[in-house]
Amino acid sequence: MHMKMKTAVLAQQNDRMVELTFHNVPASLLSEFAEKIVKPYYKGNINAAIQDLLRQALREQDFVHSHVTHTRNSVEA
Repeated sequence: MHMKMKTAVLAQQNDRMVELTFHNVPASLLSEFAEKIVKPYYKGNINAAIQDLLRQALREQDFVHSHVTHTRNSVEA
């Protein structure tokens, strides 16, 4: 319940920027992400790459949720 409240508050403040820190991420993973994704597709802009990655993950989650809900409703009908 507490997380839902935080999410709702953040959603209302969508024009605000936040600082984001990652902990315990292997350097090799970050290097590979930078080399294979950030440099060729985002001209080295890791901020844009991470934002795009987050948006894509949310779109995929919405798609999966809507598919599961549609399938569940079809089975129940």
